[in-house]
Amino acid sequence: MTGRTPPIGSLRDRVQLQQKTMLAESEGGHEALYVPLATVWARVAPLAGHVRTEADARAVRASHMVVTRFRTDLNPGDRIVYRGRGLEVLSADDLNGRRAYLSCACAESRVAG
Repeated sequence: MTGRTPPIGSLRDRVQLQQKTMLAESEGGHEALYVPLATVWARVAPLAGHVRTEADARAVRASHMVVTRFRTDLNPGDRIVYRGRGLEVLSADDLNGRRAYLSCACAESRVAG
């Protein structure tokens, strides 16, 4: 998917883009709140999955590549919701240098009891 311009018809998945906002709590900490930016067409491709042990439970981490039309308001730390699953944006880069498509490397983590 990197470097080539995908056909516009290949953006067949409907996703919601969410921007991460940090809110101060009265106790002195911070809480992450995800604010919806837009619902757009994208192409979501799973890349790899890993199973590991985390806090005495089995954790699954999957990586995905998400391609959308180019935009400047999606950054690492934000989230893409795809079929009810939250994908954390690890990187968001211009796909081919023409500001036409945005390629996002994403990760999804789940802990199985």
